[in-house]
Amino acid sequence: MKTLAGLGFDIFLDLKFHDIPNTVAGAIAAVAELPRVRLVNVHALGGLEMMRAARDAVSGLRTRPALLAVTILTSMDAGEMRRVGISGTPAKRAVQLARLAKQAGMDGVVASGNEAMAIRRACGEKFLIVVPGVRPASAALNDQARVTTPTQAIQWGANYLVVGRPITGAQDPRAAALKISREIAAASRS
Repeated sequence: MKTLAGLGFDIFLDLKFHDIPNTVAGAIAAVAELPRVRLVNVHALGGLEMMRAARDAVSGLRTRPALLAVTILTSMDAGEMRRVGISGTPAKRAVQLARLAKQAGMDGVVASGNEAMAIRRACGEKFLIVVPGVRPASAALNDQARVTTPTQAIQWGANYLVVGRPITGAQDPRAAALKISREIAAASRS
């Protein structure tokens, strides 16, 4: 991470903290001191008090990373949610958790692009939406259950996209990244 920060890259620490409020507050306070960390996340399923503790841990800082709450993992569909005791559809729960995150003072959420429009309506234009599980139309799903293309994610309200294996697993990662970058640029213009 120090190498990336030294090269001038902004960093999203996708650590998904999920513990008791005091522990999460300490972890977030420590992360806030790291160079060039711009985004960090916690699990919204940790609850309102845990998210508030994360927010309070950095509230007095002049500059701090944006705090995000993970709603429902993109690897989970309704069946997997039921197996772990979460009722309803991914979309319904993601919006419910986004509202809770906003109430707790989070800056935004990590959510599937499939829920981005509903979250945007529920939480407003200034609420950040980071969309993982982004795949070009031709890419393998791997372990993702709820994916979107870069174009869909942008059109549906994403502020940031997380694209991993379609680049890191490609035969030519540079070419894959450039192709995805062109798609993002075209979608951003329309």
